[in-house]
Amino acid sequence: MRIISGSLRGKKLHAFHGKDIRPTSDRTREAIFNILFDRIRGAVVLDLFAGSGALGIEALSRGADMATFIDNTAAAVSLLEKNVHACRLEKRTRIIVWDIERNLNCLQSHGPRYNLIFLDPPYHKDMTLPALSHLKESRVMAPGARLVIEHGSTDEIPDPLADFELLNQKRYGKTLVSFLGYML
Repeated sequence: MRIISGSLRGKKLHAFHGKDIRPTSDRTREAIFNILFDRIRGAVVLDLFAGSGALGIEALSRGADMATFIDNTAAAVSLLEKNVHACRLEKRTRIIVWDIERNLNCLQSHGPRYNLIFLDPPYHKDMTLPALSHLKESRVMAPGARLVIEHGSTDEIPDPLADFELLNQKRYGKTLVSFLGYML
């Protein structure tokens, strides 16, 4: 696993060995960022179910201002800390250990609103809709924010979805990537 483009291009990230973290493939990540190319520079990024942090780190490499990473597993947080340190991004990142299924109250007292949000929940566990609901309740999204949800091809994102507009969907093997716009 490596950073595809930007200031950290070619930088290898530490990988997790086991089944608990499913990193986004380089091919899928490159396709996502090709679609988002005009929304990265200056973005304030939120990476939920962050795992290795590859999505948020890729955004920072391509010019995002800052990124907040949230995950609740010790293995993911340890891996994420190693990757942030290896890329020397400590000053532009914040790592929060939190159970996203419960709520996102951990974000309510923190800085600027997020305008680019990545969600990569475990497949087939019905965690996407609760995460979206918690995002709305936390009021941390900027108007017009873009959300990128990586999910299993059988995990449907309902359309219409209150306060969100499904802008695009792309299939990459067994992975479906849904692009949403926040309408408030």
